[in-house]
Amino acid sequence: MTRTLLIALALACSASLAHAQSCNVQAGDKKLAGAAKTSFLTKCEKDATATCDKQAADKKLAGAAKTSFTKKCVTDAVGG
Repeated sequence: MTRTLLIALALACSASLAHAQSCNVQAGDKKLAGAAKTSFLTKCEKDATATCDKQAADKKLAGAAKTSFTKKCVTDAVGG
């Protein structure tokens, strides 16, 4: 179990490097505020979740390892 979690964390770190800019950075670059920023961040988080779920599936992660990987991956992508 511990080994699986360590592998998941290592994969999460490598996946986080794949994202060029976080959603928050992109929103700031676009000078979004209010409802536009909220909408952008919501869409960006949904896209990140889909991408991270696919990466977890490609790596054949399941259970706690998948949950840990996906959570960290999405957090890194969103930037928060």
